[in-house]
Amino acid sequence: MDLTNPTQIKALLERHAFHFSKTFGQNFLITPRIPEKIAEAAQIDQSTTVLEIGPGIGCLTQQLATRAKKVVCVEIDDRLIPILHETLGEYSNVQVVRNDILKTDLPTLLAGEEKVVVCANLPYNITTPILVYLLESGVKFDSITVMVQKEVAQRFCAEKGSKDYAAITLFLNYYTKPKMLFSVAAGNFMPKPRVDSAVLRLDAIAPPVDTDPKELFKIIRGAFSMRRKTLQNTLASIGISKERTARALQSLSLSPSARGEELGLTEYAALTELLKEN
Repeated sequence: MDLTNPTQIKALLERHAFHFSKTFGQNFLITPRIPEKIAEAAQIDQSTTVLEIGPGIGCLTQQLATRAKKVVCVEIDDRLIPILHETLGEYSNVQVVRNDILKTDLPTLLAGEEKVVVCANLPYNITTPILVYLLESGVKFDSITVMVQKEVAQRFCAEKGSKDYAAITLFLNYYTKPKMLFSVAAGNFMPKPRVDSAVLRLDAIAPPVDTDPKELFKIIRGAFSMRRKTLQNTLASIGISKERTARALQSLSLSPSARGEELGLTEYAALTELLKEN
C-alpha cells in the first residue's frame, strides 16, 4: 500500500471510519519522496533504534523500518492504532505504543537500546514541549530529526541578535547543534495546512558551558519574558534587582541597556554565575 497516495489514504481512512482531528494536528504526507528524505536525513542503520512520535498512518515509519534495527512509535490517537497494525503488519521490527509522548517513561521504554535517535513529523501545536521533554528525559539520543512548522524551525536555528532568536534557541544549543535541512510546502499534505514546514536535525553535543542548567535557563527565560525590555527590567521580573544585573553586565563589559537577544549561551552562563555570587 502506498501511504502517500491520496486515493489509497482516503480508502484506508474510510475503511476504519477515521476523521482528521484538529486537536492532534493531523496532516498526512502525500508526496513519496519526502518521507524518504526525512528517513535518509536521520542517518540510521541496522544498529539504530528509532523513536517516532505521532506516526499517523505510518508512511515515515515504513521508511524507518527498512533502515533501522527497531522503530518504536508512540501514538496518542487510539483510532490510529488499528490502522497502524494494518499498514505496519509486515514489519517485525516496529513496536506501536498507544500513549501521550509527554507522559511516556522514555528511559524505561528505550532501556537496553544502545544507539537511539528520534525521527518524526511532530504535531505543530506541541513541538517545543516535546523537544524539551526529549532533551530532559535522561535518554541519550544521538540525534533528533524532525519536521516542524517552518517559522518554528527558523527560531530553533536562529543566530544571536536576529528577530527569531529566543529562549528555546539557547535551550536547543545547550544540548544539540541544530541545522535546518530542507523546506516542505503545505501542498505536500492532506489536509493542506495553512503553513509551510521544514525538516531540521539536532545532533547531540556535550553542554558547551558548565553552569547548572536549571539556574541557567531560569535566567534565560527571564531575559526573554519581555523581549523589548532591557535585561535589567526583565530579570527584575524574576526577583533580581536592577542593581545586581547592572553590576554583572558591567563585569562582562556588556551595555547596561543590553537586551536578551544580544547575549549568546557563553555570555548567559557567565551572567548566571555572576548573579549567583552577587
